[in-house]
Order: sequence, then C-alpha cells, then structure tokens
Amino acid sequence: MNLTEICKDIREDIVKCIASIGVGHIGGCLSLVEILAVLYFKEMNIDPQNPRMPGRDRLIVSKGHAGPAVYATLANRGYFDKSELLTLNQGGTKLPSHCDMNLTTGIDMTTGSLGQGMSCAVGAAIGSQLNKDGAYIYAIIGDGESQEGQIWEAAMFAAQKKLYNLIVFTDNNGMQIDGNTADINKVEPVDKRWESFGWNVIVVDGHDTAQIEAAIKSAKAQKEKPTMIIANTIKGKGVPFVEAKGYANHNMPFTQEDAQRAIEEIRRA
Repeated sequence: MNLTEICKDIREDIVKCIASIGVGHIGGCLSLVEILAVLYFKEMNIDPQNPRMPGRDRLIVSKGHAGPAVYATLANRGYFDKSELLTLNQGGTKLPSHCDMNLTTGIDMTTGSLGQGMSCAVGAAIGSQLNKDGAYIYAIIGDGESQEGQIWEAAMFAAQKKLYNLIVFTDNNGMQIDGNTADINKVEPVDKRWESFGWNVIVVDGHDTAQIEAAIKSAKAQKEKPTMIIANTIKGKGVPFVEAKGYANHNMPFTQEDAQRAIEEIRRA
C-alpha cells in the first residue's frame, strides 16, 4: 500500500470537491490528509461494505468544517462513489459542508459547532469500554478549536476515567479563521497543556505517515491514559499557492481553474 499516492489521490479529490461549489474550507482540509490516510487505510478496524459494523473503530472529526477531507478519504476507501464528491453542499446532497452522520455513509458523528465533537468522542470511548468491544475511538480537533472551554472539560473527564482507548489528534497548523492562533488566544505550549491534564502526549510531523503510524502504535501500547497526538501541520499542505494564502485559506473561493492548477501542483510533489 503506497500511502504517498493515496495522499495525493485524497488531496486531488478534496480540491475537485470544493471546486464543485466554488468556495470552501480548503486549508484545514488539506492539512489533515496524512492523518486521515493512516487512519482509514492502515489503522482503523472498519469495513466499507458494513459501515455500521458493531465494534468498529470510530473517527469523530470535531473540526467539522473539514468535511470535504473526510468525504474524499471515505470515497477513496470505498464507502461511496467518487461522483458524490461533486455534489458538495448542493440541493439533495449527502455531503454537507460539515460532517453529518444522518446523511453521509461512514460518518460517525455530526460536528461543526467547535468543541462538541471532543465530548462525543469521550462518550463513545466510555461506551466502547462498557461494551467491551475492543474498539478505539479517534478524534481530530483544531488548534483554534482548542480555545473552546468544552475541549478542556472533556480532556479532564477522559483522564479521570483513564480512557486509554481514546486517541485524539490536534491539527496544529497555527492558524484559525481570523488570524494566527498565537495572536488571538495562545494555546502553546500545546503539549504541556495536555500533559497537565493527565494525558499521554506525543508530538509528530503531521505530514509524515511513518511518524503518525508509530505514534498510534505507541498510544495503543499503554492502558492508563487517553492519548493526544499533536500533529504539527501546514494549512493548505500540498498546494503551494493555497499554503501561501496563510490563514486566508481557512475558507476561500476556489474555481475549476484553481482546482486544475492545484492538481498539477499535487502531482508534481
């Protein structure tokens, strides 16, 4: 399995998906690709032919505006046909801009109101332990999202309950909708904050699939704490002209011409 090529395919499908409607949260979608590729193609116990399989691992993307990144990954994994990606946020679509478990096959939690997905992941991890089904619950939060108080309530509770089957990623790209996180409400040092809440903390290059895989294996090797994997990422990763926009790529116009240019840049990498 060539994760490098899978990541290129996912990135290409993200830009096609967002270009189909002409605007979207492209920066924070592209920054997640390697994390999603490792989870869906290497680590998670899932079955695209049986998406509601009991005891499956689950992923809750708390930064729900990254829906197109999740949809592109699900389509590449075989949950639905890629043609669905071109219906993003249009009438009758099964793919709204933010993740919706009632519409999209393979989505395990509706998200979008920042902070809430983290609490849902904690609840799912408790449920899995009560059911003794052996499932791991994964979640992805944003670094800007980490300014939400609900994140830290969930963090405190997860540590208290020793939810070792909960593995969370912070998409640590340093930006949010209206600027750099350090300028708006500083969350650094992110690792020390999570350690102080009693979590097992691992820091990785969020675009290095080998580091991500190793971090997940390390998280699973202990049975005492929930794990926070801080993934240092680049907003807009893989498309240089999007990266260059900085925090303005959080939600930006994106035309078919932009998509073609982006695909050329992705394939050259």
